[in-house]
Amino acid sequence: MTKLLLTLLFTVTSTVIFAQEEGIAEKINKEFQPLADKWGGFVFYSVEVSEGVYIPLVVVLLLLAGLIFTVLFKFVNVGKLPISINILKGKYDDLDDEYVKAGKQKEGEVSHFQALTSALSGTVGLGNISGVAVALSLGGPGATFWMIIAGLLGMSSKFVECTLGVKYRDVCKDGKVYGGPMYYLKKGLADVGKGTLGKILAPMFAILVVGGSFGGGNMFQANQAAQQFTDMAGLKSPTYSFIFGIVMAVLVGVVIIGGIKRIGSFTEKIVPFMVGVYLVAAIVILVVNYSHIGNAFGQIFNGAFSPEGITGGFLGVLIQGFKRAAFSNEAGVGSAAIAHSAVKTKYPVSEGLVALLEPFIDTVIVCTMTALVIIIANSDGSIMTYGMKSPDGVLATSKAFASVLPWFTYILTLAVVLFAFSTILSWSYYGLQGWMFLFGRSKPVIYVYKILFCTFTIVGSSVSLGAVTDFSDAMIFAMAVPNIIGMFFLYPKVKEELNRYLEAVKGVK
Repeated sequence: MTKLLLTLLFTVTSTVIFAQEEGIAEKINKEFQPLADKWGGFVFYSVEVSEGVYIPLVVVLLLLAGLIFTVLFKFVNVGKLPISINILKGKYDDLDDEYVKAGKQKEGEVSHFQALTSALSGTVGLGNISGVAVALSLGGPGATFWMIIAGLLGMSSKFVECTLGVKYRDVCKDGKVYGGPMYYLKKGLADVGKGTLGKILAPMFAILVVGGSFGGGNMFQANQAAQQFTDMAGLKSPTYSFIFGIVMAVLVGVVIIGGIKRIGSFTEKIVPFMVGVYLVAAIVILVVNYSHIGNAFGQIFNGAFSPEGITGGFLGVLIQGFKRAAFSNEAGVGSAAIAHSAVKTKYPVSEGLVALLEPFIDTVIVCTMTALVIIIANSDGSIMTYGMKSPDGVLATSKAFASVLPWFTYILTLAVVLFAFSTILSWSYYGLQGWMFLFGRSKPVIYVYKILFCTFTIVGSSVSLGAVTDFSDAMIFAMAVPNIIGMFFLYPKVKEELNRYLEAVKGVK
């Protein structure tokens, strides 16, 4: 197995060295295109809901899961928000401390806050900057309303999958944690008499998360960061992108060698910082244009139900908002459950309640702020024409922010690089967990993955690999299929954990 992995490593490294000179990137594209078309066709197979209006089946699956879990858990996404915040503030830490005083070990590697920021760093990113602009260009301001609704529903899915991630994780004697959907699909489904199904779904998810980590979670992020940086600096030569990739790969390597503890330590600092900088800039623009905020919300609500000039009308707007939310917060995909499974706690539901804050922060707050800035700046139609797809979402967002802050291009470049870097870190951990589930936890296996991952960072920065990233993106959203199947079989276990935890917190004042 090690020889096989090393051979793969050599092949990928050779690709990096000779890609530009030998046109290997184009050859890889050619080889991967049939797979990209096949998987993209499967995962993003769309149903025509109105003339010329289509919705991907994966979006329907994710939204239905969010809606069903919201009802099953009696609107846990709203009713339990105060408890979620109190958990982050440490109000219920004594519950775990009492468990430790009883002579038992509090399992896990990171705090609630570190787990949250690690998972957030994998979702808050380029989708919040460029994706929102694209959704608005296609669906108009009304898409924002449905984006928020989908984000709220996604909170319930995050709650379920992250609770399961902690409940069925593996904790070794040295304290290291291994968790995620592949573990609750295998162990959890066996727990409810569906062991055979679990043996099929668990490795399926692991394969998909490894593939997704190399492409959409790594190469695409590095590519967008390199483009934004070199364009801002006026460095058009591919050589500079290659150098940028090497620097990025080295920085990624330094962090991921330390595992989830170092990733958590890093993301608890960088995520609040980068989200804070971005939101402060948005707030400044909204304050300057405070007289237009009411009109912007009016466009959002009116456009949600009575859109004009949008293909598909009401359904077209609704679908664009739902798609943006689903692809931004990844609720139901299962990726966040991997990060949250490493938390230090005795009560799995405590982390599920923390995790439901992710879609709220990612979609309801960050995406909505981006949308408001664009809508206000586009009052004269200078940013985009609603109903026509914006060819470059990052450029549209940059123009909107620069309308008040001319120097925002530099801030946006910093945000893009930091967002991309933190997303790469999180996906390195997600992919490694899937990799170890498939190949074992020996040091050679782990180091081969980490070297491969850093190599793909360079690949993504320096060459165009459209088909590979399309294929990888399809794998990321295909993760939702086995994950949601498992969630529906296992949600009664989550109910049991929720009741147990609510009973425990009753005595805490």
